[in-house]
Amino acid sequence: MFDPKKIEQIAKQIHESMPQSVKDLGNDVEQKIRQVIQGQLNKLDVVSREEFDVQTQVLLRTREKLTQMEQKLAEIEDKLEKKSDE
Repeated sequence: MFDPKKIEQIAKQIHESMPQSVKDLGNDVEQKIRQVIQGQLNKLDVVSREEFDVQTQVLLRTREKLTQMEQKLAEIEDKLEKKSDE
């Protein structure tokens, strides 16, 4: 869902900004940071860009169909009004 390269970049920036004493704890600090970031991002209630784009297209098609149906309904109502006026 999230770009792994971006997560790695953020983890690396965090790791580089840490004091040297924390960096000396081990090389896996950056990996742990990456895991924490990924875990927190996964908890967010968000959708991927791909899913968002798909749903946008579905919504557009649905709007088009709704507009067509509204036009047909208006035509039917006009016909009914004309018949009742006769």
